[in-house]
Amino acid sequence: MDEGTDRGTYLELGDRPAVRFARQYPHSIERVWSSIATTEGLGQWFPAAVTIDLRVGGQVLFSGDPHTDDYAGTVLTCDPPHRLAFTWGGDEVHLELEELDSGRCRLTLVNVLEQRDTAARNAAGWSVCLGELDRYLAGREAAGPHSASAPPWRPLYESYVAAGLPSGAPIPDPT
Repeated sequence: MDEGTDRGTYLELGDRPAVRFARQYPHSIERVWSSIATTEGLGQWFPAAVTIDLRVGGQVLFSGDPHTDDYAGTVLTCDPPHRLAFTWGGDEVHLELEELDSGRCRLTLVNVLEQRDTAARNAAGWSVCLGELDRYLAGREAAGPHSASAPPWRPLYESYVAAGLPSGAPIPDPT
């Protein structure tokens, strides 16, 4: 990861709230695609284990998140190695890769939210998750967002609330 990291932005997409993050990586678009669109890659940083059928309408299975039950989603967009979007509960996750110069690429993650009051909670979660993706792509051990080595979620959440992101959604019990 380089200077292209942002803290996340709250926005409204039509009538839906969303949080957006962008990261620039000194890696090829193909390398980053394999980190965001394969079971192995997603397993390094996503908050649940993911099995994905990479085609529009394909099933996405989420399991092992200690804060939610296992469930299925649907692939909404699949345009390798540039765009992947899927449902995630009542939310949508949109991942877009853009090639930059010198073999670099930009990842933009947009989480379209079902509920406005989940913005601060989800933004903090994505900050932790993307930190794990940053570690993984840098070649360092990434034990996942629920690991003891991941950055603590609560201070991030409090900073998003202090910055004015909508909040109030239930917070998972950390125990």
